[in-house]
Amino acid sequence: MGLTGLAQQNRRPMNVILILVDDMGATDLACYGSRFYETPNIDKLAASGMRFTQAYSACTVCSPSRAAIMTGKYPARLHITNWIAGHDYPFARLRPPAWTQHLPLEERTIAEALKPAGYTSASVGKWHLTPPSGDQAAYYPDRQGFDKNFGGTHRGAPPSYFSPYGIETLKDGPPGEYLTDREQVEASKFIEENKDRQFFLYMPHYTVHTPIQAKKDVIEKYKKKADESAPQHNAAYAAMIDSLDENVGRLMKTLEDSGVADRTVIMFTGDNGGWLPSTNTNLGMRAGKGSEYEGGIRVPLIIRYPGVTKPGSVCEASVIGADLYPTVLEAAGEQQQRVDGVSLVPLLNNGGSTRGWVNRPLFWHYPHYHPGGATPYSAIRYDNWKLIEFHEDKRVELYDLGHDPEEKTDLSKREPARGEDLRKRLHKWRTDVGAQMPEINPDYDPKRERERPGPNRPAAPKAGPV
Repeated sequence: MGLTGLAQQNRRPMNVILILVDDMGATDLACYGSRFYETPNIDKLAASGMRFTQAYSACTVCSPSRAAIMTGKYPARLHITNWIAGHDYPFARLRPPAWTQHLPLEERTIAEALKPAGYTSASVGKWHLTPPSGDQAAYYPDRQGFDKNFGGTHRGAPPSYFSPYGIETLKDGPPGEYLTDREQVEASKFIEENKDRQFFLYMPHYTVHTPIQAKKDVIEKYKKKADESAPQHNAAYAAMIDSLDENVGRLMKTLEDSGVADRTVIMFTGDNGGWLPSTNTNLGMRAGKGSEYEGGIRVPLIIRYPGVTKPGSVCEASVIGADLYPTVLEAAGEQQQRVDGVSLVPLLNNGGSTRGWVNRPLFWHYPHYHPGGATPYSAIRYDNWKLIEFHEDKRVELYDLGHDPEEKTDLSKREPARGEDLRKRLHKWRTDVGAQMPEINPDYDPKRERERPGPNRPAAPKAGPV
C-alpha cells in the first residue's frame, strides 16, 4: 500500500529516525504535563509534528515491547513475553510458560524489511533481544539487518553511564564521557556519512533506566528547583532527562546541517511506563513499569513527518508500539506486510483526526510476575473501556478510561455484559495469536509466593541515585 493524500507529495522515500527511551513515564516531558523536567528540544519536536495522547507500549517491560516495535507483532504471538531473562518466583501460584528468550533470526525486523529498498541502517543504544547466555552475539542488531551496531548487546542496563561503560559493542570514550552524549555522537556521524542515501536510524537509548546517574552540574541545576512536596522532584532523574533532551536537539541540528531534515521522519517514544521506585512519574495514572495499569503501559509518542504532519497537532487515537513497524514501511514507500500493527500514516495525514480511522481493540498478555506489582494477566482496551483478566483466580477488572483515567473504580460488577463481551474478544485474540498461558505451580507455597531466589538470579533494578 503506498502513501495517500498529503503523503503523496513526498515522492522520494523518507529517511526514518526512531528514538526509543527506556523506562520513560508518559508524563516525563514538559509537553506531556511535567512542571519539573525541562525538555525544550523534545517540546519543539512535538510542536513541529504530532503528539499522541493515548499511546501504549506493547508490554509493561522492555524486551517484549522492543520485539513488537522491530517486527510489528504482538509479544504474545512472538512468545517474547517478559524482559530477558525475567524474574523468577519459584513458589508463586502459577508457573510461567516456556517463553522465547531472544528475537529469532527468522523474524523480519524493520532494518531487514528496508534493506531491499536500498536503505542503510544503524542501531545505537540498547538492544536486549539476545539469549541470556550462549552465543549472544549471533542475535545482535548486525545479525538482524542493521549495518551498524553501537552499544547493542544482551544488556538491559549499562554498567555505568560514564566511560568506561563496560559495554562490549561500544568503545570506551575519554574517562567521564556521558553515555547519552556518546550515543548522539555516533548517531550524528551515521547521519553525516549517509546523508546522500536513504537511511533508518534506530536510537534505543539506555537512559532513563537505572542506574540513575547524571552529570553533577545538571543535577545541581535541578536540586535548586526541586520541591519535595511536588510529585516530581528527583534531581538526578531530571538531569538524565535533561541530557536526553539536549541530545535530541543536537540530533535535530545534525539533520538541518546535513540538509536532510525535510526528508526525515522522526519518531519518539518509550518502551514501557516509568519505573516508580526511581522517581515519581506517570502523573495521573495508576502504578508504573511492571503493572497492568495505565502507568505500566502508557508512553509518550511524537511523530514528525515533514509535509504530512500538521505542526502542533494532537491525536487521541489509541495506538500501540507494534504500529510503528508498518508506519515506518509506509513512510519508506515499501509494500505493507501482514503484521499485528497498523500504519499510523492515515492519522498523521489527517491532522490527528480519527474520522475514518477504523477503531480496533488493543491487547496485552503478560503470563509472568514482576516486582512492579504484576501477577500473570491479559488485558484489552476497546474504545474507552479496559478489561484486565488476572490468571491466578480468573477475576476481571473493568475500567472506563474516558471518565476514570486513574482506574480507581472497577465497573465489572456494574457492567457484566460489557465485561463479558470484552473477555470473549480477549480470549479469541489469545487463541488467534497462540498466546502461551501460565500453569499451576506444583511448588506453590503461599508463605513464600513472592520470595525471590538467590543472588545468582537477575535482581530488580535498584531505586534512587547510584
